[in-house]
Amino acid sequence: MNIPDTDSEDELPPGWEERVTVDGSVFYANHLQKATQWTHPRTGKKKRVSGDLPFGWERCVDKNTGKVIYVDHENKRTTYTDPRLAFAIEEKENVNDYRQRFDAHTTALQVLHGKDLNGKLALITGANTGIGFETARSLLKHGCTVIFACRSLKYAEEAIDMIKKEKSLSDEKCLALYLDLASLRTVKDFCDQFRQIGYKRIDILILNAGTFGLPYSRSIDGYEMTFQVNHLSHFYLTCVLEDLLVVGSRVVVLSSESHRFSDLTIDNISEQKLSPDEASKYWSMMAYNNSKLCNILFARHLAKKLQNRGVSVFSIHPGNLVYSELSRNWWLYRLLFYIVRPFTKSLQQAAATSIFCAVAPELNGITGCYFNNCYQCEESKTAQRDDLALALWEISAEMVKRVQVNERGQIFQI
Repeated sequence: MNIPDTDSEDELPPGWEERVTVDGSVFYANHLQKATQWTHPRTGKKKRVSGDLPFGWERCVDKNTGKVIYVDHENKRTTYTDPRLAFAIEEKENVNDYRQRFDAHTTALQVLHGKDLNGKLALITGANTGIGFETARSLLKHGCTVIFACRSLKYAEEAIDMIKKEKSLSDEKCLALYLDLASLRTVKDFCDQFRQIGYKRIDILILNAGTFGLPYSRSIDGYEMTFQVNHLSHFYLTCVLEDLLVVGSRVVVLSSESHRFSDLTIDNISEQKLSPDEASKYWSMMAYNNSKLCNILFARHLAKKLQNRGVSVFSIHPGNLVYSELSRNWWLYRLLFYIVRPFTKSLQQAAATSIFCAVAPELNGITGCYFNNCYQCEESKTAQRDDLALALWEISAEMVKRVQVNERGQIFQI
């Protein structure tokens, strides 16, 4: 058949209609030739729909015609078309074969359009502000239960109240728990409290919190602050809660394109390099770059560790110089972020890649990848080194174990 050109290869030719079977297989009806087929008339691909109907939709039978109809209760409308068709996914010959559906302009809510996350639980560090807040807000709007793991319970509660004003939510849907990443003890206390509440699984773990531009300082545990907040405490948090990551769970680690400017190598990686004990050896920008490389290396090794359990792990870059609280530690950085604000992503756009990696069905079975603008891209060559990732893991475990032994006499096992 001669099919005219179109701006969208997914656009159906005149006279064609897309339909779906009860088991979720998509087929195509050609009304001009009175024929049907399983493959898309333009792409030649097969598609499927999966999961429940989007939030607010119900499948019914019209009493007058006996035909299946779909009711959108939120917008008070009905249709004969299964709304899941808008999110049909091509059947892939290879697990890594997928097309880009979103880009730098996409917002988190656009990624989630039509998704029903009721029954899912997400734990997000730093969810009270910036990208973390938009990530939590977007998930809550689509039915997900969200745990706000934050250093300030006051600000976390205020953030939750803001979301509740937009959408009616029960207290069970959003809960703030105290987590100070500058202290490994509070990380352990947070994990203990999380378990005591009764949560049995984590569907989405988003390691979002971070710091930037800090002057030289050391945590209560004696480690350089940027390294501990951005990497070490998240490493510890994930290891302690690892058993709650089950088949289908996803871990999203926020990194940055700044990882490309790290000076960490397999030859110089050490505790002293990661956490210098002298201010003269410290430069805040390099400390940040190194911590962002640590995020990717950590995600890389964690993915290998959990791949046989059906858990997917991704590291992501949310966007360049996104205007948020990240720049709060030095007036020069605040000025820079303010100047470039009109040319960078909004917070909703910056949250899109986190959300995409947390929920996109086309990523099922994929793990250990780095994403930017909702699409997989190649990280730096250094970030691809498995030996460096293993060395970081072992050093991190030793640093955590030392604090645990000193404070509680407990041996930390990984």
